[in-house]
Amino acid sequence: MMRQYELVERVQAYNAQADEDLLNRAYIYAMQKHGTQTRASGDPYFSHPLEVAGILTRLKLDDASVVVALLHDTIEDTSATGNEIERLFGPEIAKLVEGLTKIDQLDLVSREAQQAENLRKLLLAVSDDVRVLLVKLADRLHNMRTIDFVREDKRARIAEETMEIYAPLAGRMGMQGIRDELEDCAFKVLNSDAYKTIFEKLAELRARPGDDIEAIKADLNDRMDAVGISATIRGRQKRPYSIFSKMQSKSVGFEQLSDIFGFRILVETEEDCYRSLGVVHTAWRMVPGRFKDYISTPKQNDYRSLHTTIIGPKQQRVELQIRTFDMDRIAEFGIAAHPLYKDGLVSDRERLARESSAYAWLRHTVTHIAESDAPEEFLENTKLELFRDQVFCFTPKGRLIALPRGATPIDFAYAVHTDVGDTCVGAKVNGKLSPLIEPLKNGDEVEIIRSQAQRPPPAWESIVVTGKARAAIRRATRVHVRNQYTGLGRHILERAFTRVGKTYSDGALISVLTRLGHSECEDALAAVGRGEVDSAMVLKAVFPDYRDERAQKVNGKTEEGWLASARSSLKFYIPGRQQKKKRQKTGNSEDSLPIRGVQADIPVRFAPDGGAVPGDRIVGIMTPGEGITIYPIQSPMLVEFDDEPDRWIDVRWDIADGSTERFAARIKVSAINEPGTLAEIAEVIGSSDGNIDNVKMLERGLDFTVMEIELEVWDLKHLNRIVSELRAKPVVSNVDRVNG
Repeated sequence: MMRQYELVERVQAYNAQADEDLLNRAYIYAMQKHGTQTRASGDPYFSHPLEVAGILTRLKLDDASVVVALLHDTIEDTSATGNEIERLFGPEIAKLVEGLTKIDQLDLVSREAQQAENLRKLLLAVSDDVRVLLVKLADRLHNMRTIDFVREDKRARIAEETMEIYAPLAGRMGMQGIRDELEDCAFKVLNSDAYKTIFEKLAELRARPGDDIEAIKADLNDRMDAVGISATIRGRQKRPYSIFSKMQSKSVGFEQLSDIFGFRILVETEEDCYRSLGVVHTAWRMVPGRFKDYISTPKQNDYRSLHTTIIGPKQQRVELQIRTFDMDRIAEFGIAAHPLYKDGLVSDRERLARESSAYAWLRHTVTHIAESDAPEEFLENTKLELFRDQVFCFTPKGRLIALPRGATPIDFAYAVHTDVGDTCVGAKVNGKLSPLIEPLKNGDEVEIIRSQAQRPPPAWESIVVTGKARAAIRRATRVHVRNQYTGLGRHILERAFTRVGKTYSDGALISVLTRLGHSECEDALAAVGRGEVDSAMVLKAVFPDYRDERAQKVNGKTEEGWLASARSSLKFYIPGRQQKKKRQKTGNSEDSLPIRGVQADIPVRFAPDGGAVPGDRIVGIMTPGEGITIYPIQSPMLVEFDDEPDRWIDVRWDIADGSTERFAARIKVSAINEPGTLAEIAEVIGSSDGNIDNVKMLERGLDFTVMEIELEVWDLKHLNRIVSELRAKPVVSNVDRVNG
C-alpha cells in the first residue's frame, strides 16, 4: 500500500506547487475514517481510495482531484458528513465528493429503465465538473482490476455495465489508455474462454525467434535520421479485446489478422508528422484506403494523429500512427491532459467547453436529456453515440460536422439544427442529388434541401443513427399525432354541441377543464379524440342539466355516444408496414400498424382474419381505447357494426410507388389429393413472387384436400394474379380469398 510521503512525492513530481499539507490531511482523514474496514479481497478498505488516487497521479491531475479520490467513499461508507468535509477541506472539494457520492449511490447495475435514469444523473453530475467523471473512471478502473474478488453473481453484471457505459464514456473523453484496460478487464469476465485463447496466442507470437518489431523499429529510426527528423519509435501489440472485436467484425480467425503489431512515430512538430509520412510512403507501399488524417480533422474527443498502413519489409501489413508528443499525451489521457488542469483554471467551465471538444460533446449530450421523454430513449440514444466511430462531413459553407459512422443526410440535417432536420426533403452530396438513406462518407459536402411543408416521416426513426435525430423525429411525431387527436376531438365536440342546439367554443371547454381532469384545452380535446373522454361527459360538465337522449343499448351495454358522426368524414392515411426483414414475428395476427410514428399515436391494425392489401377498398372501425381496425369492405365481419355507424371511419391507402412492402392475405384452395400437388401450388406462388407464411389443412378426403394458405403479396393485382394462375393448374379445383 502506498505510503503517505510516496503519494505526496508523486504529485510533486509533476506539480511543484502541490499543497502538501492538504494531501497529508486528506490521507490521514480517509485512513482514520475507513479504519478497520476491509474489501472483498481481505485488503484494508483504505487501499482502494489510495489506489484510485494513484491512478489520478499517473494522469497528472490537480491536488483537488487527488484529494477527492482519497475521500470519495467517506460520506457513503463512514461516519463522515458533507458539512465536515467542507469545514476541513473547503467547499470545492466538498462539492466534488458530494457529486461522487451521488454517483456511487446510483445502482447502475440494474434493469434498463432504472439504469437509464441513473445514467442521466451521472452525466448531469459530471457535466457540472468533469473531474467527477475522471475520479469515477479511476474508481471503476481499480474495481475492475480487482473484480475477481467480487461475488460471481455480480461480476458479469458489473463487467457488462463497464463495457456498455464506462469504457465507451472514457473513449469519448479521449482517455484511450483507460478505455483499453476497462474493455480488457470486462472482456476477461464476459468471455473468459476467448480472452484466454487470444492471450495465449499473443504470448506465442512474442516468444517466436526473430524480433520483427525491433527490426522494423530500427529501420524506421534509420530512415528518420537520414532526413534529419528527431523521432521516437514505439512498437505496440493490439490488446485482446481489440483483436477479438476485429475478428468479430471481419469474420476472420486469429491467424488471418495481419496487423496485430503496430508502430507509433512520435515527433516534435506537426510539420514533422507530415514529413515522416512522406518518408514512410516513399520507402514502402501504402495500403489503399487505409490512410486517415486526424490532424487536419480531429476526432470529437480531441484525438489527433496520422494513420496509415504499409506493406512492410517482409511483405507484412504494418499499421503506423504518426503524431507529436503533445498529441500522444492527449490520445492517451484525453481530457485529463487538458492544460486547464495545470494552471488553476479548472473551474472555468465555459473556457473548457470551448477548448475541449470532448467536454463539449458531454455538455451537448446533457442538453438533450430533457428532450427525451422516456429514460429508455435516453439510454438508447446515448449508447448509440458512445459506441459508433465517426465520419466528418462539411456544409456548403465549410462547417465541419462530425457524425457516427453510418449516418445519413437526415442525421446531418439534424446535426446542423433541429429545424433543418424537420424540414428536410432531400439532399445533395458533393453537388449531386443523393438518397436520404445513403450513408455518408468522410469528406462529403452535404447540402440539405428544405420545405416548410415537410414533416419528418415516422419511418425516418429506423433510418437515422444519431440520438439527436431519433429524439427529434419522435418528438415531431408526438406533436403531430397530438394535433391530429386534438382536431378530431374538436370535430366531435362541435357536432355534439350542434346536436343539442348549442355552439361549441374553446372558452366553454376551458371553464370546465378541472372537472374533466385536464389543465390544457388541447389535452382535453386530444382525450376526446382518443376516446378517453366522451362528448356526453363534456356536455354534462358545460351544461349540468344536459341529458343524453342518444344513449342506447348495444349488445347489452350502454353506449354514451362517445364518437360523433363527424369521424366518418375524416380522412386517415394508412401507411405500409415495415419491411419484413425489420419486423419481428410475434405470433399475433393483429400486427401493430401506427398512423404516425411509434409512440403516443392512434393505434391501427388489420382485422385478424384475412387482412387487407393495397387495392382493396377499406374501412376503419374505431374501438374506444383500442384504436382503429382496418377491414376490407367485403369482409363479413363488418355486419357486426351495422348498428354503430358512428364507429365507421373513412380510410384509404397511402403506399408509395415502387414500395417493397408486403401485406398479408389468405386464400382457400381445393386441390386433388395426390403426391406433388402441394409442391405445384407452392411453385406457382413462389414463381409469382408471393411469399408463403403458413399452410393449414382444413379438410382431407380420398380425392380432394382443402387447405388455407397465408401469404404475403404486394397489392390486390398481385394477389389476383396468383389466384388466376392457381386456378389454371389442373390439380387445383377452386381458389377463393378468405376475408374473415
